[in-house]
Formats: sequence, structure tokens, C-alpha cells
Amino acid sequence: MKQKVAIFLSGAGSNARNICSYFQNHSAISVSLLLSNKETSGAKIIGVEFDIPFYIFNKEQFYHSDEMLNKLKEYQIDTVVLAGFLWLIPENLLEVYPNHIINIHPALLPKYGGKGMYGKHVHEVVFANKEKESGITIHLCNKEFDKGRILLQAKTDISKADSSIEIATAVQQLEHQFYPKAIEDFILKS
Repeated sequence: MKQKVAIFLSGAGSNARNICSYFQNHSAISVSLLLSNKETSGAKIIGVEFDIPFYIFNKEQFYHSDEMLNKLKEYQIDTVVLAGFLWLIPENLLEVYPNHIINIHPALLPKYGGKGMYGKHVHEVVFANKEKESGITIHLCNKEFDKGRILLQAKTDISKADSSIEIATAVQQLEHQFYPKAIEDFILKS
């Protein structure tokens, strides 16, 4: 029986699309559900492209009901993956999926983590601080932003980057290269 993954996303979904592609014909793992807190996210497009059910929800449904939990149970989800999802995970999901909610952060934690540190905001601060390297951190989720157990970090040299946009591009390449494999390794070893 395949392990079933649900992906939460807020943005266009380049990581979500990459993960769906990676697991499209996988023998042991399938992406079975896409969930988003934004009508304008890539969830619908990616869902149609890969024939994966998608669901759009609001803050009330996420934080003040068991609707998301029931949706995950309905699709028999084993592991939750966050791919550019910007909300803190509520306790009801953390309790049912302890150590089975994976996130990716576009910096080398513990640096440049926490509330408000996502996407371009991270890269702008990294650039302003003249860092020589940046990268990604793939970690498990807990009750705090970016504080869960680290599964993998990958670095890239940004010493010659002329802008935060160049850093973002370099970091996104690492995300696409490492995130699906890290998810696969985690699930197959669990």
C-alpha cells in the first residue's frame, strides 16, 4: 500500500509541482491531496495537471475547526508536506501527525527563521547582511515557526550574488533538487 502525501501551499507552487512530478509514478509514495489557503495559489492548476484532488480553505476552517484534519483523514494521508505554506500549523494537526509534517525553509536555520521570515523577505535580509552562503533547511514542524528537528540542509555559495533575486534563484534550485528526495527518504525510513 502506497504512503499518501498531502501538500499544503500558499503560492504559485513550484515546489509542489516538482514534488508531484517526482512522485507521479512512484512505487511506494503518492501525492494524494493538495490544500491551499489562497484561491490564487497553484493548487488548482497543479491538481488538474496531475489529476490530484485539491481543496481551498480559509483561516476559520484551518484554526477553529477539525475540517482540515477530517479532510486529511478522508484521503488517508500519512505525511503532510508544506511547500511554501505560510501559516503556523495548528495543534490538532500536530497531535495527529507528530513528526510527520515536513517543511522547507529558504535559509540555513537557525539563522533567518521565525515569523515573517519567508520567501523574498529571507533573501533580502541574507543579501543585506552580506552572507557568503545560503541554502535550504528541510525540517519537521512543531508549535513554533522553523524550530522542528532538521532533516537536511544544503548550501550554496552566494558571495558573488548581486541581488536578493539571484540568491532566491540559487536557493530555489536547491529546493527543487533536494526536497522531493528528502521527503522520499523520510517516508521510506519511517
